[in-house]
Amino acid sequence: FSAKESSNISIVQPSGFYLVGFTNLKNSEYLLVFLFLVYVITLLGNFTLMAVVCLQPQLHTPRYMAVFNLAVADVVYNTTLIPKALLAFLFNSNFIGFDACFTQMFFALYAVIMESLSLLIMAYDRFVAICFPLQYPSVNTSTKMFIIVASCWLGLIIPLLCMVLLTARLPFCKSVEIPSFLCDTGATLSLVCADISMNNRGALLISIALLYGPLALIFLTYVVVLNAVIKLDSATSRRKPINTCVTHLILVLIFYVPLIVNSLLTQLSLIYSYKIRTLSIALASTLPPMLNPIIYSLNTEEVQSFISRAFKKWNIFPLQKG
Repeated sequence: FSAKESSNISIVQPSGFYLVGFTNLKNSEYLLVFLFLVYVITLLGNFTLMAVVCLQPQLHTPRYMAVFNLAVADVVYNTTLIPKALLAFLFNSNFIGFDACFTQMFFALYAVIMESLSLLIMAYDRFVAICFPLQYPSVNTSTKMFIIVASCWLGLIIPLLCMVLLTARLPFCKSVEIPSFLCDTGATLSLVCADISMNNRGALLISIALLYGPLALIFLTYVVVLNAVIKLDSATSRRKPINTCVTHLILVLIFYVPLIVNSLLTQLSLIYSYKIRTLSIALASTLPPMLNPIIYSLNTEEVQSFISRAFKKWNIFPLQKG
């Protein structure tokens, strides 16, 4: 440890931490193999989607800008979480340097909040398209969508950076073992031997404003959308908007339900062992970025049509029919 004196307060800063979330899990190697597969599928699915959106001019629309944005958030999220866990297993070293730990914390927070905001942006796009179809081309232009997306990415940097830097300045003198597979805020704060009430209030404020606030807005948009769809004349005209809304709501549930369940598990820490919480956090954090392109984007007609044409074009030696 190295001790620093600042304003007569001793700040204890370890050289790093040990991520022990998977250490005591039975057969953890199977979980890590599973996470490796999750990561590969995440990269394949999301990069395929991003390539399709970039290469197909017909998909250069506000809707697919929002879809592309979610794919980027998916890749950043799982890249922040999974490779470090895999490297720790392969090289039998779960040590992470002090600066690397808080860098991972920043990007994990950044990515999970961008997932939340990306789902809100997609809900906004559906809301305008269904409730104001005639005004949609002028209200939701590609330029405006780009400004919305860029504002979200840039606007998060300062508040999250301040939160992480304030956490890094706390005295860590209880232990150097983080009971998680990543440097998440809650597990890291459990090592602090000082008053963390301000940090907890800040984390709660960010959670309410940037995670659960978007969830409330998403459901509010769909209440209005459902009311608009009900007023449509025929069942045929209702089918397409309902289908797109349902698939988006599935993404919302896949992301938020595990998030809420894990929050409850944390509150019930006396009942549920940290092993169960570690396993649930690992799966809940890594599965949504893998499933998002599979459930939503790669199942749309436009994307499937482009992929089908691409395979036919690249199939230089097609199989001859008997």
